[in-house]
Amino acid sequence: MFKSTDRKVFHDDKELAQVTKHSPVKYPYRLNFYDRPPLYDVTVEEFETCALDRLRILAEIESSAARNRSWEELKTVTNKQCTNHLPLQTTGTQELLESQRRKDHLGHFVLRLAFCRSEDLRRRFIKAESTLFRIRYDGDNTEERQLFLNSRDFNWIPVDAAEKSKYRRELLASYSGSKNESVREQAFDTERYYKVKWTRVPDLVEKRKVFLKAGWAYVPGKEQSSIVFQEFEVHLAKALELTARSLPRLDEDSRLVPILDNLSQGFLAGVPSEWSGSGEAINGDEIKAEMVDDLAKRHFPLCMRSMHDNLRRDHHLKHFGRLNYGLFLKVLGLSIEEAVVFWRKSFDRITDDKFNKEYKYNIRHSYGLEGKRANYAAKSCQQLLTSGPSDHGCPYRHFSLENLQTALLSTYSSRGLTSADLPEIVATVKAGHYHVACTRVFEMTHSSFGVKKGEGTGGGESITHPNQYAAKSMELYKVQQDSAEKMLVE
Repeated sequence: MFKSTDRKVFHDDKELAQVTKHSPVKYPYRLNFYDRPPLYDVTVEEFETCALDRLRILAEIESSAARNRSWEELKTVTNKQCTNHLPLQTTGTQELLESQRRKDHLGHFVLRLAFCRSEDLRRRFIKAESTLFRIRYDGDNTEERQLFLNSRDFNWIPVDAAEKSKYRRELLASYSGSKNESVREQAFDTERYYKVKWTRVPDLVEKRKVFLKAGWAYVPGKEQSSIVFQEFEVHLAKALELTARSLPRLDEDSRLVPILDNLSQGFLAGVPSEWSGSGEAINGDEIKAEMVDDLAKRHFPLCMRSMHDNLRRDHHLKHFGRLNYGLFLKVLGLSIEEAVVFWRKSFDRITDDKFNKEYKYNIRHSYGLEGKRANYAAKSCQQLLTSGPSDHGCPYRHFSLENLQTALLSTYSSRGLTSADLPEIVATVKAGHYHVACTRVFEMTHSSFGVKKGEGTGGGESITHPNQYAAKSMELYKVQQDSAEKMLVE
């Protein structure tokens, strides 16, 4: 399915396969039902990048649902994510608009491949994609939105004036609007109606917003979007089932399967960027080995704090615990020289000779100074969630609920977390939204810094990386300290 140049061509059916694969794809509208797959060549890198950027948005949408955000809050957070990762402008050069819509188109189809594998993944993907479509629909230019609707056959039947007059009393009874009767009737008189089978608008039937007659639902124009949203969901559900049946053909491609496996984990803990922040950049001073104890108490997420406490208790960590915690400290700003000092003092029950022979090489290796000299990144929440036992994974997933609550109180009670906060965290963990639980803990333990519920690390963004948690905590602390020093000077 890939050519020797590592380019991929998607073919759906025989008719589409006849389209010249190098011909440009036109996207006249921001809104898209994704009827046709991309028929052009893409590199493996573009294949993955487009999907990841889209997945960041969908993962944040699911996190928002788990956090019970209001519709307006959800739109704000999602629009911010779209601006950062998947902008779809309404104005600009034709080349810019085509490029943005091409990326949107490609990312959607790649994620179809990743999320068509099980009923649960398909359900979550449909819900997130439908929410994204609805947000775009609500924010779209009125004229362009109407052009998009006119370009598709939604199989609705316009209700003429005679039929509207015939059922005026019934239609008016279900018409929502102003409490002022004369104002409501005036708005009703100018409203257009459409007939569809009642099964296509179950949400409107449930809320009694439509008049039902002989199996038909009379939908007012202002509720027309309900038909569009339902059509989008039904269309996507059928497409995912079709994709699932075709997916086994990809098993032979060793380059695609690992990418799709990784993408399918995206709802588990969001999609982090490769974290590049450092403690030095935040604090202005290099992090020293003797500072780690204090930093752990003030700023570390539960996963890294647990590793640190285990290290202090046992004077040792198992291999993967050392690897994960060491990379975390490296990205936090601990230099290789200070890292060697930190680990040597931590392993104070072994001889220098044993430390140098069995541990020092691995420390230098993680900093890219030995072996293949790679610059290893710190593990993200997603990687910790999918890793093994609790001594180096995510406590929210691997700890029992009883142990988790005990760990939270013993770790964060001095930061304002109380037993009254635990039921909300436990409920989120039971629902499988582990990174959302971690985000709530961050908000609760940083309320004294002005962090409010729903804000996350800023702008509503959830925690998706341990270093993101620590860096934001250190940043807030520095701002507070600078403010206090400024007040003393004044």
